[in-house]
Amino acid sequence: MGMEKLETIEQFEKVMKAGKRFLFIKHSLTCPISQAAFREYEKFVSNHPEVDTYYLYVQEARPLSNYIAETFGVKHESPQALLFENGTVVWHTSHWNITYDALKEQVIQAS
Repeated sequence: MGMEKLETIEQFEKVMKAGKRFLFIKHSLTCPISQAAFREYEKFVSNHPEVDTYYLYVQEARPLSNYIAETFGVKHESPQALLFENGTVVWHTSHWNITYDALKEQVIQAS
C-alpha cells in the first residue's frame, strides 16, 4: 500500500468506512522531533509496503487532526502514531517513542 497523505475529514472517513486495519501518523513540518519520527515511519513503510498507512501534515490539516483527537478520545500530539482497527484506536504513541522497532512491534507482530 505505502504512504498516502490525507487532508480532509471526508478522506479520513472514507478510509474508516473501508474497515481495514491501518497506521496513521500526525506529522509537524516544523518540529525536529517530528522529522525524526517521520523518518522512522518512512523506513518502516519501505520495509513493510503491505501495511495500509496514512499521514497528515498538522499545519495543513488541523481540522482533520482535531477531528481524530475528539472522535477517538486520544489527546492530540505531534508527532503521533495511531493504529486503527475495527473503527477504534488500538494503540498510539508520540514523540521519541515513534521508532521503526515500535511500529514493527505494534503493527506487524501484533497483527
